Amino acid sequence: MISLTQQRIDELLSKVKTQRIAVIGDVMIDRYVWGTVNRISPEAPVPVVEVESESSRLGGAANVATNIVSLGASAFLIGVVGDDISGKEFRTELQQQKTTSDGIVTDPARPTTVKTRVIAHNQHVVRIDSEEKKDVDFSIQQKLYAVIEKNIDTIDGIIIEDYNKGVIVTELIRRIIQLANKHNKIITIDPKFNNFFEYTNVTVFKPNKKETEEALGKKLSTDDDVTAAGRALLQRLSAENILLTRSEKGMSLFQKDGTITHIPTHARKVADVSGAGDTVIATLTAVLCAGGTIAESAMLSNVAGGIVCGEVGIIPIDPALLRSTMLEYSV
Repeated sequence: MISLTQQRIDELLSKVKTQRIAVIGDVMIDRYVWGTVNRISPEAPVPVVEVESESSRLGGAANVATNIVSLGASAFLIGVVGDDISGKEFRTELQQQKTTSDGIVTDPARPTTVKTRVIAHNQHVVRIDSEEKKDVDFSIQQKLYAVIEKNIDTIDGIIIEDYNKGVIVTELIRRIIQLANKHNKIITIDPKFNNFFEYTNVTVFKPNKKETEEALGKKLSTDDDVTAAGRALLQRLSAENILLTRSEKGMSLFQKDGTITHIPTHARKVADVSGAGDTVIATLTAVLCAGGTIAESAMLSNVAGGIVCGEVGIIPIDPALLRSTMLEYSV
């Protein structure tokens, strides 16, 4: 079990505030329609949601950036939006949270990705996705790389947030990793299925259990299965660390030196897992950049993920709540 003193927790969270972290990946808008259900439609056997309120916030890779900003660090977001109303809304939202939009590229050939969740009585009723999943054109890829290359000396770490929406493509992955390693930058990965095995030679590769099962083609039913999978990924990807998230069973950390650490979950309740992975990768990377060990960073990110799971909707981590919760577990 990993234990941190109050002094160490405060030291790491303080140093986080001096970090600048680039996040590159699939950005989107998360819309929410909140309401109540009191009857079933006479037209079809579906609930009728009576709308009470609507809201929207930044999602996908942009939610990772939001979490970084919430922790007190600076985020440099790199992604693609469409030349549409949602794209303009996205830039406005980004400016309101005091994050630069200099890394946001407009692609007239595709719409801005929007996910709309209908929630009634604190439960998801349906989700509606408006998106384009084909790979972005080479010209767009070039613009994305040019942005990160231009800013490489001013950032402390890079997060690649891949949602398989077409922005993160094979050649771009390879060039970004090479750039990060050339400049000795921390680089962490939140992968999805399509590019799973393209992420070689990174600082941390953070898949979840389902993604790992799909990529390896086998169920991870026991701790031994998880251990074998973690070791296999370390070898195949030549990664420094594999952090395999396991929902209610917490996380398993596999280090290049052979150390394996199983970290139990710290979620008191699970109301909504949406965005928890974003919180985990943001906290993990921010703490690593602040000088935390991989074990310390994993522990803090595990607690952060557990906190946001207790809320309905996608919310960023509150550093004060993270600190107080960490202190509870460190007593």
